[in-house]
Amino acid sequence: MLASGYVMNVDSAVIINSLKKNFALDPQNAKILVVGLGNTGISVAHYLQKLGYNFAITDSRDKPPLLDAFFRVMPDTPVFTGGFDEAAFKVATHLIVSPGVALTEKSIVKAIANGSRIVSDIDLFACSVDVPIIAITGSNGKSTVTTMLGEMAKSAGKKVGVGGNLGPPALELLEQPAELFVLELSSFLLERTTMLNAAAATVLNVSPDHLDRHADEAKYALEKQKVFNGDGVMVINIDDPVVNAMSEPGRRVVTFSIKQDADFHIAQVNGVEHLMHNNQRLMPLAELPLEGRHNAANALAALALGASVGLDEQAMCQALKKFKGLDHRMQRVAEIKGVTWVNDSKATNIGACVAALQGYPRKVILIAGGDAKGADMNELTPAIKEKAKSVVLMGKDADLIKEALNDCVPVYAAENMAQAVQISASLAESGDSVLLSPACASLDQYKNYQDRGDQFSKAVLGLLT
Repeated sequence: MLASGYVMNVDSAVIINSLKKNFALDPQNAKILVVGLGNTGISVAHYLQKLGYNFAITDSRDKPPLLDAFFRVMPDTPVFTGGFDEAAFKVATHLIVSPGVALTEKSIVKAIANGSRIVSDIDLFACSVDVPIIAITGSNGKSTVTTMLGEMAKSAGKKVGVGGNLGPPALELLEQPAELFVLELSSFLLERTTMLNAAAATVLNVSPDHLDRHADEAKYALEKQKVFNGDGVMVINIDDPVVNAMSEPGRRVVTFSIKQDADFHIAQVNGVEHLMHNNQRLMPLAELPLEGRHNAANALAALALGASVGLDEQAMCQALKKFKGLDHRMQRVAEIKGVTWVNDSKATNIGACVAALQGYPRKVILIAGGDAKGADMNELTPAIKEKAKSVVLMGKDADLIKEALNDCVPVYAAENMAQAVQISASLAESGDSVLLSPACASLDQYKNYQDRGDQFSKAVLGLLT
């Protein structure tokens, strides 16, 4: 049986019946293989153990970082490391594959061909709750909107669980009572999920990303679109043509836009720009304490989602006025000699970088580069030409970006972040902004985008000494 309070208002027998009905997951007969011993895999293991399922775990790494801690809690669980064990896959009736593992892995493809069923942790979660779920995806902004909405729900007096791709894995959220769940969902989570039926959902935007895992941009967009499965409210960004085309006849659709009229939009009232719900003023745009106009779009999306599940709009706006943003997402690091330094290391794809650039009224000095993940860097050129005074490039695919820019702006090469900051400091004049918005992944030079952003901040603050 599940521990007391582990699942809000849902008895374990009801959950098991749902899993049996939807996935033939019978505790007596299912042979479950959990693929990946990271945070998601461990959350799945705890969930299955509490429900009384037997399972094994496999991980391609010789010694996953969480292995020792896992064995202290579940010493009797079979764990196969150092590659995917063919024997384990051969007997598995069900695979629960962590989002970091591609479904194109040979062992997984072979197991599916032999009759194994794919189940995601989000499927397990969806079978285990009876309160509303808000689901958020998109190439850019989903962590910001997810966090915003969590704060809005708290401001409105709701017990809310916030996680998924951001923060705790979804199944960990079941450990505390909640009246509402807000989930950030990546394309990797969505591609293997079938049971999600969110009360409200959005695809914030679609731009080329993760093309090293998805066949092309169209396939990537189709995976994102799965967030709308079911019959809940579709929150649609009508400024994004790919997203706008996802709107389904017969569904309740709520729209948002920073460029045109929509259910949630921006309008001038007595010369002051406001966030609006139809003809109702919600709050002055200037009271949103975040840099960049793209964050106005994020705020409108969060308001639309919250309103769709009945959150009080005044309470949501109060939360927005206090929201300081997330680390490494348009985060102001310092102002030194009149130059503003902004850390947007989370901009790991072209769309995020373009959105950051377009949020500035005047041209900036841009630090970019890293691992482009197969994206076409030519798509970055128009925004850089319009919004960048100069560009400092670093990382694995710096030359690809330089070639795409074709001398439309001055380009400088840096070996590392410290050098990139020094070059930018030599170029910047009082009144300028220096923006780290790489348009690329970070793993070619850094542990992750957080490490990259931390190195930027360290180098910037070093200018003060």
